[in-house]
Amino acid sequence: MKKIVVLIAIVLVSVACKKEVKKEITKKEEVAALKYPKVLEVVLEKHGGIEQWKKMKTLSFTLKNEEHTTDLHSRKIVVNSPEYSLGFDGREVWLQQQDSTAFKRDPKFYYNLYFYFYAMPFVLADDGIIYSETEPLTFEGISYPGVKISYKANVGTSPDDNYFIFYHPETKQMAWLGYTVTFFSKEPTDAYKIIRYNDWENVNGLLLPKTITWYAKNEKGQPTEPTKGPIKFAMPLLSEASLADSFYEKPKQ
Repeated sequence: MKKIVVLIAIVLVSVACKKEVKKEITKKEEVAALKYPKVLEVVLEKHGGIEQWKKMKTLSFTLKNEEHTTDLHSRKIVVNSPEYSLGFDGREVWLQQQDSTAFKRDPKFYYNLYFYFYAMPFVLADDGIIYSETEPLTFEGISYPGVKISYKANVGTSPDDNYFIFYHPETKQMAWLGYTVTFFSKEPTDAYKIIRYNDWENVNGLLLPKTITWYAKNEKGQPTEPTKGPIKFAMPLLSEASLADSFYEKPKQ
């Protein structure tokens, strides 16, 4: 009798394990169905994997005297500093400041600017993206292969923007980001800026940048030297918990 009970238990465990394996395979198939280019899949995996990224709900970091917090699923954002606050509540971009001259940028351009730079390469796997080939980038004798990222019409506030991600040929880590800015002109452009990503840290299982550095380019579009010192990100946090919607709303005066 005991043998029969044990046998039944083994069968039940076996069936449960098969179901778990099937669930895991289904998950991987779902991720594969997103149709990222194979090279981008490799880069994303090197940085912790898109599955781990999709588990996260809240991202925050400090930049100079600003604290940036983002809901990764709704893309609501708050940027807090001693002099001003701005953000996106899911409907509109808002700004609140003690002095009308405290914030000198366009809030609609700035509120998610550094979120995109910081959340690389994972934001390059968003919906509405078109992937294509691009020429490699060369720096100090190393040729970095790349992928061009463009957007479908009416995706985001600047659908004519283009991004170019370049990765190290051996480590497969992201190494450079090229990007165009069309927010102000509303016209497509071939002129692009370039940022070096070569300083990473592990944040809850994902490799995110610790610093980024803008570089000048030569006449062939290849990076030459830094245009300024590195931008430093501090106090990073990635959490599977969400903050209340009210956190992202404009504070009442």
